[in-house]
Amino acid sequence: MTALYIDADACPVKAEAEKVATRHRVTMYIVSNGGLRPSQNPLVETVIVAEGADVADMWIADRCGPGDVVVTGDIPLAAKCIEAGARVLRHNGEVFTQANIGQQLAMRDLMADLRAANPLGAGGSGKGFTKADRSRFLDALERELRAARR
Repeated sequence: MTALYIDADACPVKAEAEKVATRHRVTMYIVSNGGLRPSQNPLVETVIVAEGADVADMWIADRCGPGDVVVTGDIPLAAKCIEAGARVLRHNGEVFTQANIGQQLAMRDLMADLRAANPLGAGGSGKGFTKADRSRFLDALERELRAARR
């Protein structure tokens, strides 16, 4: 049975994901280490894990598998979920796949090295989350849930 897992820390699309999950009658797990208001929706389970690095990520990675969809911006978590057979997408609708996850991991590592080598700490904080990103996410989640249920 298909489930939707949300890596909820800093996730800007929880409400949108809940609407799509409800429409498809799919159980949705919102996983974080706290600070979230539980949903009243019977299809939504709020999972609070212990404090610690990557505890929420490991909870998701240990449970997801073929037929499931995971929403995360965490590239190492995405790689583990893809390896487990789940479908994975970012909050902006970009889909992580077996074909692109290696490049995503390499780029992440390169950017970490560049940030570490910058002694002045200069650099942008990234672009903001837009309405277009939200729209792309909704379209991508709809596609991924339909594909996962086949």
